[in-house]
Amino acid sequence: MKIIGGKHKGKNFYMPFGIRPTQSIARKALFDILGQDLEGMTLLDLFAGSGAIGLEAISRGAAKATMVEKDPKCVDVINENIDLLSIEPNASGVLPYEIIQTDAFAAVKLFARQDKKFDVIFIDPPYGRGLAKKALKTLEGYDILHPNCTVVVQHEKREILPEKQGRFLTFRQKKYGSTNLSIYGY
Repeated sequence: MKIIGGKHKGKNFYMPFGIRPTQSIARKALFDILGQDLEGMTLLDLFAGSGAIGLEAISRGAAKATMVEKDPKCVDVINENIDLLSIEPNASGVLPYEIIQTDAFAAVKLFARQDKKFDVIFIDPPYGRGLAKKALKTLEGYDILHPNCTVVVQHEKREILPEKQGRFLTFRQKKYGSTNLSIYGY
C-alpha cells in the first residue's frame, strides 16, 4: 500500500496479515471530502488496522492522529509503518501520532474522561459484527467531538446505518464495491 497524498506521498507502508485494508480509492475519496490539507486538525482512527488513515492524515498535516487498535500484531505493524515513513516530532517536539492498544469502545470512554476532543473521527470496524452502528451510538454518548466534527464510518453495504443518529446527521454516502463510506456531520 502507498500513501496517496501530502508530505509522504508515494511512500509504501505495510499491511497486517488477515485484515481488510481501506482501499486506495476509498482513502482518496475520504480525503477529497475532508480536504487535502488537514493542517492543525486532530483525527481519531478507531479500529486502525495498519494505521493507513492516521498515516495519511499525518502526511497531510494533521496536528495529531490517534490510532486505536486492539490487535497487538496490528499495533506492531503501525509502529513499523511510523518507522518506515520516518515520522518525527513537529517543531515543538510533539509527536503527531498516538497509538493506543485497546478496545475502540473503551478508548472512547477513556478519551471522554481525559477530556480529549477530535476534529475528525474515522471508524472502520471488522465487517459482519454490527460494530459500525454500535460505534456511532457509543460516540453519541461521550463528549469527544469538537464542534463541526466530521465522523466517517466505513462499513459493508449490507450494514445499513441510520441517516440520523442522535446529534449526527448523514450528509454524504459513497459506495465502493461492497464498502460504503457514510459521512456524518455533528
